[in-house]
This record gives sequence, structure tokens and C-alpha cells, in this order.
Amino acid sequence: MILCDTNVIIETLKGDEKIIKIMESIGLENIAISSVTVMELYFGAFNKRELNKIKKHLKALNIVHFDNDVSELAVSMIEIYSKSHGLQIPDAIIAATALSLEMKLFTLNLKDFRYIDGLKLQKN
Repeated sequence: MILCDTNVIIETLKGDEKIIKIMESIGLENIAISSVTVMELYFGAFNKRELNKIKKHLKALNIVHFDNDVSELAVSMIEIYSKSHGLQIPDAIIAATALSLEMKLFTLNLKDFRYIDGLKLQKN
């Protein structure tokens, strides 16, 4: 199972053929997203029509909700990395989810995550 960052899902929704091919090679059944990604996508929708399109596409993916362990790990990451590397709260939760569930993280913004100890990043 691979956890996809929000930017990967955005590019998929925009029809980026390269990303779609990577997603197809992984297989939809092997792709998960954090509930934080769902929130970011819903928040970024321009209108109800786009929101409904997003919801329809997300039905095919496994959605992982964060728990107490993920929350504690994300808090620790914010303490360690927010000042030195600019780690943002949503990224901390997504990274903590991947670490906690021992998943690789597929992101298009490697610089946002590459410094996190133990986090395995999917190469695209």
C-alpha cells in the first residue's frame, strides 16, 4: 500500500498522463490517501460541481483516518522539523500516517518530506 500526497491526487484529477500511468502501475487497490488529503481537496474545490467530481474520484481510493499514534508522531515532527525545515501541519500528519502504517509516501514535492527520518518516498 502506498500513501499518496495531495499534490499527486490533484495532478491525477487534472489529467496528468504521467501521474495517471504511475497510479495505474501501482494499482488503485494499492493506493491510500490520508483524510487530511480529503480535507485539502474538498477545501480547494472551486464550487459544488468540482466538489462532487472530487468526491466521485475519491470513492475508488482507500482513505486512512489518523489516530492517536499518528497525532502524537505528527506533533513530534512539528516540534523537530517546523522551524528547521518549515514542515506544515497537514504534511506532518500525512508523513506520520505513512510512517505509522509503514507505507511509502508518493509525493511530487520531495523537498517537503525527504528530511524526515525513516520516511520512505516513492520514486516516480
